[in-house]
Parts: sequence; structure tokens; C-alpha cells
Amino acid sequence: MTGTRVLVLNSGSSSVKYQLIDMRGGERLAVGLVERIGEETSRLKHTPAGSGGREWSGAVPDHEAALKAVAAELAKDGLGLDSPELAAIGHRVVHGGLKFTEPTVVDDAVLAEIERLVPVAPLHNPANLTGIRTAQALRPDLPQVAVFDTAFHTTMPESAARYAIDVETADAHRVRRYGFHGTSHAYVSRETARLLGRAPEDVNVIVLHLGNGASASAVRGGRCVDTSMGLTPLEGLVMGTRSGDMDPAVIFHLMRVGGMSADEIDTLLNKRSGLIGLCGDNDMREIRRRVDAGDERAQLAFDVYIHRLKKYIGAYYAVLGRVDAVAFTAGVGENSAPVREAAVAGLEGLGLAVDGELNAVRGDEARLISPAGARVAVAVVPTDEEMEIATQTYALVNESGNPPLT
Repeated sequence: MTGTRVLVLNSGSSSVKYQLIDMRGGERLAVGLVERIGEETSRLKHTPAGSGGREWSGAVPDHEAALKAVAAELAKDGLGLDSPELAAIGHRVVHGGLKFTEPTVVDDAVLAEIERLVPVAPLHNPANLTGIRTAQALRPDLPQVAVFDTAFHTTMPESAARYAIDVETADAHRVRRYGFHGTSHAYVSRETARLLGRAPEDVNVIVLHLGNGASASAVRGGRCVDTSMGLTPLEGLVMGTRSGDMDPAVIFHLMRVGGMSADEIDTLLNKRSGLIGLCGDNDMREIRRRVDAGDERAQLAFDVYIHRLKKYIGAYYAVLGRVDAVAFTAGVGENSAPVREAAVAGLEGLGLAVDGELNAVRGDEARLISPAGARVAVAVVPTDEEMEIATQTYALVNESGNPPLT
């Protein structure tokens, strides 16, 4: 293989995020975003390396048009999709079920299986499929690699992955805990070990991926043994607009007593719950501003968020038995010192604490925020899902020698 570049595509329902990465040194040759696809006015923001970037607004009716616009922008910088330097295109795919436990070169059978999983990822897999098919049409000769959010979590034991419902029913409808944000958890757990100067297989880490979507994982020796999200990304921590853990009978209650339909409850739990449901805001910066101003609803939202987070830290400490580090990542985890401080407050008996001065420092590098000599390291580790996807994609096409598509 002669090419050393990987184009990473993350196709959402109305957006495409992309990065072009040269794997020789990890340089990002270009990054960008197409958003509001299908709306009257869409926007593309494109930033090549060493430039301030450029933006334009206009009609982008579908994902095919979006990827063609991306290709045109890359071509302006001499980085077009026709370049022989392009080795592969790596795609984020949210749900891979149990079949896909590692990055996979896409063929017709892979596409069919991703399609079959749409019922358990109705918001994500269709957009991921559209991105793959459009990229295939643009470069049918190039390996397209699917990297699955769920793959890192397929190492969970059955005791963690199973729900305690009738086995036949669960198996018939593929009801089990799959977990998500897997590329982030894989990257951050490995980077945390590197920060400690140890091999991943020697380190037990609790990873807290805290963004608008939020999840926790217990990683023993580089392998996930438990994670907070389940069949869907709704389970687990309190999130920006999602409820996280809840008595499932609340759903029946809302149907019977509240007269709500299944679709209305789905919207409630996924889009009108979590922080926004508790206080009307899902931006932690605004919530903290309101807390500091004495707003009681914002304080309640923050307290509920922290309470759930602290419960998961304690639970995963028990699951792992020995914890070497707790790593905060993603938008909130990397940038909210109050969240990090509150999450470990009172857990000194478990060896957890943050140093106030270190915690207050902002930066783009992985760093420790626990006091010197702490029994358990507390770290801030910026996630890099795009680099993880690129790394897995490049390793696969090198290993397999650019397998032909079928």
C-alpha cells in the first residue's frame, strides 16, 4: 500500500463531520463539518492545516451532496479524494451488535448486517449507512472501513451484558447491553495508561465520557468489563437531554395514567429529560453560571447529575476491585472543573481526590489532577475518536493488504 492518508467520516442524521489524517505522523491535513443537511440553509466549515479555514452556506439536500461538497473543498487544497495518498475511508458506525467486534472492511454482507441492526439504532445506523454508500459511490475502488461504537464493549462478560429478563425473549429480539462511545473509551483508557507510564494490560481504569451524551466504563487491563449505556444510548448517566437510568415502570405509568403514546415517551426520555428536563438547560457552562447565581433548579440538575455519576464511580470501583485511575473526557469531562471536583468529593476513602490548583488548569494535553502520591490517579484525558478510527482503519488495510471490495 502506498497511501498513508485516512479520511474519517462521522455521518449523523443531519450532519457530516470529517478529518483527513496523514498516518505517518498523525497530522490532521483538514477537518470540517457539514451541518443542517436537508434544511433550507446548510453550512460547511472547512479548515485545512495551517489555515484559518473557510465557511459557506447554501443548500445541501442530502448526504451525497454533502460528501461531494467535502470532496470539492479538499480538492481546493490539493487533498482530493482522487489522491493516490488516500489509503482508505474510515466510518464511524454506532451499532455493530455482537457480530462486529473489530474494525471491518465494508462489503455487501457488512452493509446488510448494519441495515439489520437499524431497529436497535434507528437514529444512527441509517445515517452511517448513507455515509458509507455515498463514499463507495465516490471512490468504489477504495477500502471503506466501519469502526463500531459498540465493538470495544463486546468483551463484557455475560453477567454484565445480560438483562434479567426471559432469555428466549431477549435473544429473539437481540435485547442486551451493547454500550456506546466505544472508540472514545478505547482511546482514553489506553492514553491513561500511557500517562501513568504503564502498559494498558497492567492498568484498571474507570473512564467517564461526559458530553451531551455521557457514559462510563470499567476497563480491566485494556478490556471493557462493564459500561453504563445498554441496548441504546439512553441507559446510564444523566445526560444533556436523556434521562439515563430509570424505573422502566415509569413508561407504563405514563401510558396508563398520562395517556402518552410510545413515541411521545420516546421523545420525552431522549430529548426532554436529563439536564434540560430538570432545569431547561443542557449546557453545563450555563448550568454552572445559574448555580453560582443561586438558581435552585440549576442546583438540583447539577446535584442529580453528580449523584448518578458518583454512584457509577463507586459501582465500577467494586466491579474492578482495584482501580489505578479515573479518567474524565469529552466536552464536560475535559472542561468542567466543578464537575470533576464534585464527582470525587467524599470518595477519599477510596483513594480518590483532586488537587484544586491542578484541577483548575485548562489545557489540551492529558494531565493528572490528583494530589502527588494519591493512591488512585485522577486524570483529564482529551478524547480523540477520529484518530482512534483512523488508527484502526489504517492498521486494518495495512494488515489485509487493501482487500478488494465484494
